[in-house]
Amino acid sequence: MGEHGAGAIRVTFAGSGDAFGSGGRLQACIHVRAEAHPPVLLDCGATSAVALKRQGLDPNEIATVFVSHRHVDHFGGLPHLILDGQFRRRTAPLTVAGPPGTGRWLTEAMEVMFPGSSTVDRRFAVDVVELEPDGRPATIGAATVRAWQVDHGLAGGPFLGLRLEIGRRTIAYTGDTAWTDTLVELAAGADLLIAEAYFWDKPVPYHLRHTDLVAHRHQLTSKRTILTHLSEDMLAHADHAAFAVAHDGLVLDL
Repeated sequence: MGEHGAGAIRVTFAGSGDAFGSGGRLQACIHVRAEAHPPVLLDCGATSAVALKRQGLDPNEIATVFVSHRHVDHFGGLPHLILDGQFRRRTAPLTVAGPPGTGRWLTEAMEVMFPGSSTVDRRFAVDVVELEPDGRPATIGAATVRAWQVDHGLAGGPFLGLRLEIGRRTIAYTGDTAWTDTLVELAAGADLLIAEAYFWDKPVPYHLRHTDLVAHRHQLTSKRTILTHLSEDMLAHADHAAFAVAHDGLVLDL
């Protein structure tokens, strides 16, 4: 990344799939590394340990995981990430930043998946920051994050769209959501918009379709847009998409 200057960041889509492994893809796990700072993740789906190691990315280096919501394909890899650090003698603290309720959900997930693991003494701290979905900036390590409520149903929320400023670049991430005008503010002027495109044009509650993104394209002022979280239906249309499509292992330098 050195040739891009001190503000450069590298985005690696370690996992770019939906909840059901469509197309053989791993679940949401987007690795963001800014020069001179430890990397962060956008979401940590259940397959994230495999996804990171497949790409040669050390989970112990990750400073913060920014979580959009608690569904397993976005949240379920956190117990593995924490235990992997414990067993590989991690010492650097890990921050998990997500919606209100994240601290309780993390404890519950740890206990369901690895009983007793939530109370074990470790060499590193696990700090939880709960983000209010009000669009106000919060500084976490080297990043400034803003969160907005998006439309992914009622059960299991809140659900966040996230806007991350790091290394003098801005990444907007829709998480899972139906179209909402909140996405216009989320994407405004961002260097990269990472947008769910679950289906091509079939109406599916609480999810974005390619058709929605095309219909609102003039409102989305990000410099670059890439699609993720594709179903089998969307993968079948991917060659005709109006935007670039992510895949596991895709690397972008911004």
